[in-house]
Amino acid sequence: MAKEEYYPLFETRRRKGRLMYRVFSFSLLIGIWSIWVYRLSYIPKEDGKWVWIGLLCAELWFGFYWFLRQALRWNPIFRQPFPERLTQRYENMLPKVDIFVCTANPDIEPPIMVINTVLSVMAYDYPTEKLSVYLSDDGGSDVTFYALLEASKFAKHWLPFCKRFKVEPRSPDAYFKTLDTCPNNAKEFLAIKRMYQDMESRVENASKLGKVPEETYSKHKEFSEWGSYSSKRDHDTILHILLHRKDNARDEDGFVMPTLVYLAREKRPQFQHNFKAGAMNSLIRVSSMISNGKIILNVDCDMYSNNSQSIRDALCFFMDEEKGHEIAFVQAPQGFENITKNDIYGGSFRIPHEVDLHGFDGFGGPMYIGTGCFHRRDALCGRKYSDQYKIDWKNANDENIDHMIKEVSLQELEEKSKTLASCTYEENTSWGKEMGLLYGCVVEDVITGLYILCKGWKSVYYNPTRRPFLGLTPTTLPESLVQHKRWSEGQFQIVLSKFSPIWYASGLINPGLQMSYCYYNLWALNSIPTLYYSIIPSLYLLKGIPLFPQISSPWFIPFAYVIVGDSTYCLLEFLRVGGTIKGWWNELRMWVYKRTSSYLFAFVDNMLKVFGFSNSNFIISTKVAEENVSQRYEKEIIEFGNSSPMLTLLATLAMLNLFCLVGMLLKEVVSSIRIFEAMLLQVLLSGVLVLINIPIYQGLFLRKDKGRLPRSVAVKSTTLALSACVLFNYLS
Repeated sequence: MAKEEYYPLFETRRRKGRLMYRVFSFSLLIGIWSIWVYRLSYIPKEDGKWVWIGLLCAELWFGFYWFLRQALRWNPIFRQPFPERLTQRYENMLPKVDIFVCTANPDIEPPIMVINTVLSVMAYDYPTEKLSVYLSDDGGSDVTFYALLEASKFAKHWLPFCKRFKVEPRSPDAYFKTLDTCPNNAKEFLAIKRMYQDMESRVENASKLGKVPEETYSKHKEFSEWGSYSSKRDHDTILHILLHRKDNARDEDGFVMPTLVYLAREKRPQFQHNFKAGAMNSLIRVSSMISNGKIILNVDCDMYSNNSQSIRDALCFFMDEEKGHEIAFVQAPQGFENITKNDIYGGSFRIPHEVDLHGFDGFGGPMYIGTGCFHRRDALCGRKYSDQYKIDWKNANDENIDHMIKEVSLQELEEKSKTLASCTYEENTSWGKEMGLLYGCVVEDVITGLYILCKGWKSVYYNPTRRPFLGLTPTTLPESLVQHKRWSEGQFQIVLSKFSPIWYASGLINPGLQMSYCYYNLWALNSIPTLYYSIIPSLYLLKGIPLFPQISSPWFIPFAYVIVGDSTYCLLEFLRVGGTIKGWWNELRMWVYKRTSSYLFAFVDNMLKVFGFSNSNFIISTKVAEENVSQRYEKEIIEFGNSSPMLTLLATLAMLNLFCLVGMLLKEVVSSIRIFEAMLLQVLLSGVLVLINIPIYQGLFLRKDKGRLPRSVAVKSTTLALSACVLFNYLS
């Protein structure tokens, strides 16, 4: 039995076929080198010299970026926890877990969705007396608080129902949607469903009206704090402990309920509130006063728990006797319940989740990606890793907190905790600089995770068959592009910050991990070479000037091998992780769209910030969609719907490539010039871009629904593209 106690709580496996991939990768590298040699060897003396050098620079960048990608496929590893061993060893000594749910705008993030997430994490298969759930409401909405109050009452029936019938998933809305027929426990099922529908009706009515029912207002004194409420940017700290064992909060079966806390931190116009990072740091401090769990889980308000065993799985990594003390956080993948079969916007992040993050893990740990992440509180609060640092899990729970709580009333505990969420608390402290989530970056999660790893910690990527969390992905192209613009802007901010993986992380983390971070942090820089490749070869095709070797030249071979080889590998990789051929084509389209719009605007915004002309704005992705938009999304019809600069740019590029390709074909017919033989690669490049942009042409000229591109975009894009072609033809 003594030996059995030392069986690891998790195992690590390496992917098969790594040697074969490395050989293939080396062959592609030779092809890339050959392309560079060709460009350097055939630089024109005069005409077209700078265009040629531009292509060389673009191809140097593409080759370098491809090299960074190899780190993510060089040594991928896979983790498997053994929760049954955890139960055998530690069931009576499991640590406290604090769960943070963040919301910021009740109009974009409906309260009914928020409380479904809250209810799902309250219902984990975990000792409820060791579970505390905190809702941070940066919108400071009384309607959101009302929804949470309703959820606290419903939870007394929902949690026992989940335990009794082993319900999955434990978000009520998701659970009821997954059942086509009434289960065996029909009586209990219908009763709890009716109870949920009544609660849902009350919450949605309040959301539509934008106010809480008068009788509820007068009945609960907690709402009095909204009496002096000025606005969501100007109010005192609002903190209420809705459920707590000190208050003898029990479910209908008599079991202790998880602690449930509502927090709207203090906001003042003259103070920076630092968006989600500031909200998370307030939650870290407030929770240290109320529960002080050694493990913290944070989830976005639209990311409900899809697996009631996730906490136990994550603890296998933290509590492993040999390696657990090294781990700062365990990152789970984001899953999405509204992904269509062919994933028209690439919103499932199939390759990042199924390939890239496993590659990160092979070099010391994945990025922290903002939601679905289990943290060691000490690491999140700024502690450096040390070989001497080990938690005695048998005595891990904080008895001082328990003793303090016994000595004070809940009202006193609330008042003490409020000061930790005040605007002035962080002044002259290390919060946001060395403690908690770091400030000053749009992607506060990624930079914080990198900072933690640079302190000597490791992280783990846990990707089980059943997604631990499910949420919502954007259902329109503008939403998706704006989301990627924000992410790529934040990623590039990290490169320009003092915590850059290029210099700050050097010597502190594995070089392979540095390369992996750079692959993501340098998203924005892809915009310039991709834009160049999308415009210049097509314009020169129209003029009949070749920029690539002709098909009879031996230099054609490396171009063909790299293009076909890498594209084939990417397609097979995409299919291997569960994608479809059409899904891969959609992914390729989004790859082009993001690089020529989102990443370009992110790059420009970052440059403007460097020179002091712009400030960061945090944009929340909408979590609700109109019925017609949802119907088109389910049919996999791209939703344009507005005339934003990004869509105008994409439409102009699409029209430019169409005019160039059609112009070339007309020249071929009229003059009988053998363009295909001399310019095959240019023809193929322009042709692929035209095929990729078919949905844009449909949106400009063929579609009649509201999701089409506006007439103004059709006029602007056609005029700009045609003008560019005419000017180039006459001026070059």
